[in-house]
Amino acid sequence: MTRRPVLPGASELFRRTDAASAVPEVTELPSLSSTVSSPALRNAAAGRRAEEAAPASPLTLVPGGATPAAPANDELEAFRGAPAPAPVLKPHVPTRGRPARGRERAKHDEKITVYISADDLMELETARLTLRGQHGVAADRGRIVREAISVILADLADRGEDSVLVRRLKA
Repeated sequence: MTRRPVLPGASELFRRTDAASAVPEVTELPSLSSTVSSPALRNAAAGRRAEEAAPASPLTLVPGGATPAAPANDELEAFRGAPAPAPVLKPHVPTRGRPARGRERAKHDEKITVYISADDLMELETARLTLRGQHGVAADRGRIVREAISVILADLADRGEDSVLVRRLKA
């Protein structure tokens, strides 16, 4: 005798719903006592008690499943046989990264690397958080640096020798 439990196959669990299987096949499963006696499903003492208590009646699949007793004036009876309408799906347009927020992509093409001290980086991050918290301006560190460069270069172009940049670099 094999120690493996006897389990039903897919053809015994599922029925076909297409027109080719107008008469569904009825299959019979092994008796309950043979599955209860499997060591994989129970321990020895519980198995003997279950065999003594339960008669060995075979399990049978019914084609189409059991139909509940429904009253003749059931309002939903007409819809039970009808297939469900297919859901209407909206087309998904894939986007890269975050969804667009209505702003244009920055037009900077070149890249430089700038090394700054930990204190300067902390001040830059503090400025970013201040802009966001107190002024409602969401900007990353790169944008803040680009704006600061624009301001300092505009000041240099306007004031020349008296600009902040010239004074700080001479010091």
